[in-house]
Amino acid sequence: MKMTLIILDAGHGPNTPGKRSPDGKLREFQFNSAVAALVGDRLSREGIKVRYVHEASRDVPLNERTALANRLRADAYVSIHANAHGNGWSEAHGIETYIYPQASKSSSVLASLVQKNIITACQRTDRGVKKANFAVLRDTQMPAILVECGFMSNRTEALLLQSKAYQLQCARAITFGILCWVYTK
Repeated sequence: MKMTLIILDAGHGPNTPGKRSPDGKLREFQFNSAVAALVGDRLSREGIKVRYVHEASRDVPLNERTALANRLRADAYVSIHANAHGNGWSEAHGIETYIYPQASKSSSVLASLVQKNIITACQRTDRGVKKANFAVLRDTQMPAILVECGFMSNRTEALLLQSKAYQLQCARAITFGILCWVYTK
């Protein structure tokens, strides 16, 4: 039996301009990479092969990320993010998961499982599974999702996103959603 390979993408990069909380205390990559590492560690312990398509030293272009995932013939692509709305602090809040508008049924199932688990674990507003024409969803040849774990432009959620406890909650929930998908596909 072929070992399952999950691609983890800590969305954006360490130097992507503008990807931070309005007060500058949180860079999105800090959250994304911390959660991706926790998810990767947990999946590995469950016997799932993990490959990261981001790097801590540079902003890896999206086409490089998706090309690597396609070349490796991964089973799924999971991109982890923190959301933002507007240029300053915002009332926007909650968690949402994206799939490509013409996504496979398998992408839809993966997104639903991850979204359901992260809402249950984190007790934040459920913004649902949505469709978007994001490059990492469009240009991958495997089921792909993009999870927005909260708004770094919301004062309450920005504090949560900086919290190790919340990062662990998100990671556990994302991992559980992925594992449910792996064992039911």
